[in-house]
Order: sequence, then structure tokens, then C-alpha cells
Amino acid sequence: MSQELISHKGYITEIEQDLIRISIIAESACSGCHAKGFCSVADTQEKIIETPNPKTNIYKIGDQVEVTLKKSHGLKAVFYGYFLPFILVIISLLIIYKITKNQAVAGLISLTILIPYYIILYFLRKKMKSSFLFAIKH
Repeated sequence: MSQELISHKGYITEIEQDLIRISIIAESACSGCHAKGFCSVADTQEKIIETPNPKTNIYKIGDQVEVTLKKSHGLKAVFYGYFLPFILVIISLLIIYKITKNQAVAGLISLTILIPYYIILYFLRKKMKSSFLFAIKH
């Protein structure tokens, strides 16, 4: 049984030794996709995706290709980008409000919880990037 994939069509914009950069253009088909609310590709006109270079020399700049990502990786990205920060804010808001009984203080502190969260994500970006591998569909 094959894994479900999220796919987008795009054009090769750059080819390097180890990677290929592909420009993805948001299409009207995104409106029918169930993940459109979470997908950054659906929100922008153009997105550059990096994929490992298979070194087959069959691709050249300007070629139209289909880029795929395992659906489970898409859900993982949504978890780290949206769900986990939301949970952190809600939990910290409830705990801090219970301690301080001040809504303004609880709100400000719970929002500042996101600063270290996103700093940690920034420093882990290379590790995260390696776990979200796009592939060119043959």
C-alpha cells in the first residue's frame, strides 16, 4: 500500500550539486485541498522548495516537475507550527491566570512563552529541515 502524498506542481529554478530548488505556484486546485488552511503553499503566490538532487542529470532549469511530501510529514509540520504553540499558550494562560488572577499579566506572559519556543525551533531548523524531505515524483 502506497503512502498518501501531498503534491504540488512547480518549475526547477536552480540546480546545485546536492539540491534542486523548485518554484511552486499556488493553483486554484488548492481550494479543494483539505489542508489548504494549514499549507503555506496555498497562502502565497510563489514558494521555493528544496529537494535532494538525485544526480541523474535528467532535470534542467525550467523543467516542470511534481514535488511530493508524505502527508504524515505535513501533519507533523502543522503540529510544530500551529498546534503545539497554541497548546503552550492556552496552558500557560490558565496556569498564570490561576496564580496571578490578572488577565493582562496572564495574557502577556503566555504570549511571551512563544518567544523561546520559536527561538528553539529556529536553532533546530536544520534538523527539522532534514526530517521534512520533499521529493520529485518521477
